[in-house]
Amino acid sequence: MEKPNAHAKSAASLLAVEDTEFLLRDEMRAIRFALEYAKADLLLRDWGIRSTIIVFGSSRVPSPEAAERAAAAAASEAEKQAAARLVRQAGYYRVARDFGRIASQRGGALAPTGRWRNNVIATGGGPGIMEAANRGAADAGAPSIGFNISLPHPQPSNPYITPELDFRFHYFAMRKMHLAMRANALAIFPGGYGTMDELFEVLTLLQTGKAPKAPVVLFGEAYWRRLVDFDALAEEGMISPEDLTLFDFADDAEEGWEKLVRRGLQALTPNSGP
Repeated sequence: MEKPNAHAKSAASLLAVEDTEFLLRDEMRAIRFALEYAKADLLLRDWGIRSTIIVFGSSRVPSPEAAERAAAAAASEAEKQAAARLVRQAGYYRVARDFGRIASQRGGALAPTGRWRNNVIATGGGPGIMEAANRGAADAGAPSIGFNISLPHPQPSNPYITPELDFRFHYFAMRKMHLAMRANALAIFPGGYGTMDELFEVLTLLQTGKAPKAPVVLFGEAYWRRLVDFDALAEEGMISPEDLTLFDFADDAEEGWEKLVRRGLQALTPNSGP
């Protein structure tokens, strides 16, 4: 009887790329970080994605269909009030969906110049506003990107992302880098901590000149002015008055698109050329 081959059972005999226990060691974090960068970068290049329009916003904003179901099912006064809020917030979903469609039709996602696509819609990959923007791109027949993140309570990818462009990250920092590094423009919809984090990180990069100039539009002016007194920041000397010009406001998709273009977004249509 042959003796069992101890070497066949040894992790040391595995190729490094086959040894997940080794790759997940703390000491290999820098390698994992590099791999998260390279995988998304190479797949986006394979798809010819040269630039994006980033859409940020809350994962909790319901679709109009979900809001209507909640309103129909509401029985108590508290449920009716909650449903009324959802119906109101579903308006943001409609605008984000319209914006995703308009940006995809007019920005270049449908009209590759050579092998390159420009201004492709990219989101954080989850539900809510992110779903709406990816859905709008799908309405236009255009590809769109989802940069999802692994969380303790998993955030499922929305079904409107182009499957080959549905990425998942472990590191928030690398996810943010991919969201920002190809962005020709940013559309920021109402949201909570995550959206605020992304908004102010982008504004800081623009303020400090660490990122190329890109137009930023905040959708839902009343919401943003209620949350943040931007003028007070300037009045207190915490930011410069010119920092207030880093962004603009809009309340509907057409207005938002027009302001992005007016502020420098280069839209590449079939007749635009490279």
